[in-house]
Amino acid sequence: MQEFKNFQQTTTPKVLQMIEAWQSWLLSERRLSSHTAESYFLDLREFMDFLSSDIGHAVDEKDLKNLSVTDLRSFLVDRSSHHIGRSSIARNMSTVRNFYRFLLKAYHIENTAVHVVRPARPPKTLPKPLEQEDALALLSAAEKMQKEKWQGLRDVALLTLLYGCGLRISEALSLNVKDIPQTNDVLVVTGKGNKQRMVPLLDIVKKTIHNYLKERPFDTQDSPLFIGSRGERLNPGVVQRQIRKLRAYLGLPDTVTPHALRHSFATHLLTAGSDLRSVQELLGHASLSATQRYTEIDTVRLKSVYEHAHPRAHLKK
Repeated sequence: MQEFKNFQQTTTPKVLQMIEAWQSWLLSERRLSSHTAESYFLDLREFMDFLSSDIGHAVDEKDLKNLSVTDLRSFLVDRSSHHIGRSSIARNMSTVRNFYRFLLKAYHIENTAVHVVRPARPPKTLPKPLEQEDALALLSAAEKMQKEKWQGLRDVALLTLLYGCGLRISEALSLNVKDIPQTNDVLVVTGKGNKQRMVPLLDIVKKTIHNYLKERPFDTQDSPLFIGSRGERLNPGVVQRQIRKLRAYLGLPDTVTPHALRHSFATHLLTAGSDLRSVQELLGHASLSATQRYTEIDTVRLKSVYEHAHPRAHLKK
């Protein structure tokens, strides 16, 4: 978690206390992951930095109460002038609204301006899954990119888990050795908001994990499942770096990321005929609308196939 001293120059001690209480509320009552709470924290810091600079002094309670529509629109303009993308700006404003909901709940500070100002809606984008042959090529090549045999097997196991079970990278890296089932084929995954779900563990996934554990130099049931060279829990940055190497080696596009394997898991299941509700449960989506995006991908793909292959597709209207 970021240190609160980052706010000491831009907020009064009382407002800083409110921010600390908000962070505790996010973690304890909202049960957000530390990673998500950290993102909220950084967003609010950017807002407080701007507001303090705009009004010329440290932000106090009165400033929070008197925040105007003009102030918020100025913040949006400032973010845009720094070439911040629409999605990031929308997230900034979502964080500000979240903070004010807490202020109302805990300190009876209300400000309607935060509910009036809305940033431009981010352009709608679809997830970018890999083609099935590219996903399999990625898994096959992973072992070759490491000098140490056990690290290559680790990468194969991790990427197979992401693609075979549809896990987020944070979910996979938070697993411990003892979480891998010995007597059944169901993996209990802790996702966003500490919500747990059960995911079937394919034989091929169990096999790659077993091969990795058999070779790795650190062996204890209480240790993280995926570890770095010193036995510490594997950092997401290491995984992302390996994916970049694999992309270059296989000539794959920049859209190939650890999260793209999760997209591929969902898209390939739906393409094969799985029902939407089952895929929603496997992914741990809170709403069906989040899962429905993957049906749009398949529609786009089918249209592309039609336009390239159907004899009537290129007739002039």
